[in-house]
Amino acid sequence: MTSETPASPSLQVRRKPQRQNTDTEVLFGILAEGIVAHVGFVRGGAPIVLPYLYGVGDLGEGPVLLLHGSTGGGLFLDAAGDGVPVSVTVTHVDGLVFAASTFESSANYRSAVVFGRARIVPDELRERALWQVSDHLMPGRRAEVREMTRKEVRATHVLQVPLDQASVKVRFDGVGDTPDDGEDHTVWAGVVPLAVLAGTPVGSPVTQAAGATDAASVAAFTQRLHDLAAEREARLREIMQPGD
Repeated sequence: MTSETPASPSLQVRRKPQRQNTDTEVLFGILAEGIVAHVGFVRGGAPIVLPYLYGVGDLGEGPVLLLHGSTGGGLFLDAAGDGVPVSVTVTHVDGLVFAASTFESSANYRSAVVFGRARIVPDELRERALWQVSDHLMPGRRAEVREMTRKEVRATHVLQVPLDQASVKVRFDGVGDTPDDGEDHTVWAGVVPLAVLAGTPVGSPVTQAAGATDAASVAAFTQRLHDLAAEREARLREIMQPGD
């Protein structure tokens, strides 16, 4: 996860270097929970950052980040041939840290930045890549829907970005205050947990009228988000308990 090439940016975290995490499992955990990746690249000499739905998959040569989009999308046109250099960021904000002063306030977060050359997935692997994106975003959904048509596959491109150059930074902590820090401790300080949660699924009137039953994949997806949020909040409460 920390290998570099002469053409790649430094993967070393400069600000708060103690928050850098080189555990590959942490990287994959951040990517596994994400839905949108922000992709930075240069077009016509100007920097551009665009959001993309993504997935993490393996097309036979190890884990890759898969970016989904239309065959007419600008980044996909730029990537024709030898690909295009990109910087891909996935970030989760897990809480806002309210300290006794705004200067000491912060956020709990997990952030992964992946550097590499985005290349178009070959035609013979495109359907496989599309299903891997689908499985990332909507696990279990494939068993409930029809297979893709050849026309649908041809209309969609997927870019693959290797995951061997990545930088991960994590903060998961409390306020960092102490009884003798000179602050006014009658002002509340603490952490407000933040999480992505699913609302109540709203069915399509067409499928409802046809007698469609609730989808197991939807129920599992909403429960997973709830469980992840509850687990993080429990961990936060544990680390913020007074010391012995």
